[in-house]
Amino acid sequence: MSEMTHNLNWGAIELFAMDVDGVLTDGSLYVSSDGSETKRFSIIDGLGLVMLREAGVKIAWISGRGSDATDRRAEELKVDFVIQGRKDKAKALSSLLKELGLKPEQAAYMGDDTIDTEAIELAAIGVAVPEAQPELLAAANYTTQRAGGNGAVREVCNHILAARSQLAK
Repeated sequence: MSEMTHNLNWGAIELFAMDVDGVLTDGSLYVSSDGSETKRFSIIDGLGLVMLREAGVKIAWISGRGSDATDRRAEELKVDFVIQGRKDKAKALSSLLKELGLKPEQAAYMGDDTIDTEAIELAAIGVAVPEAQPELLAAANYTTQRAGGNGAVREVCNHILAARSQLAK
């Protein structure tokens, strides 16, 4: 575990919230001639989220745009909360924390673009993917080694799971 991850309280996380495009995907959008949309999601990220949910951590996806592909993947993974079409991500995160009776100190938020900045600043652990916008990278207190859509979410899941495992000992 790097010094940067060691100083963060991953074990306190009860809610892992994240953006979708650029975090769970590589940020690409595939639109066919009939107008249907497809997205590429990482299987290892998905398994990490399933393991985290099974460990009792709530999962939330907060996306600035609506997408049927996002809904479909969220159903497969049994994501607890899917909030789409929200540009005010910090307000969405704050409302969700209130609904769950949690404090910001119990939340991690992961993003890649400027509209994620306030949510990253609100959460105890603000995570950016390496290809995130400069403002977001500056606001985050952890940047993943892996890229968005290519294991970045799993990397965060692994930190939370490892910390919870240590707490259980």
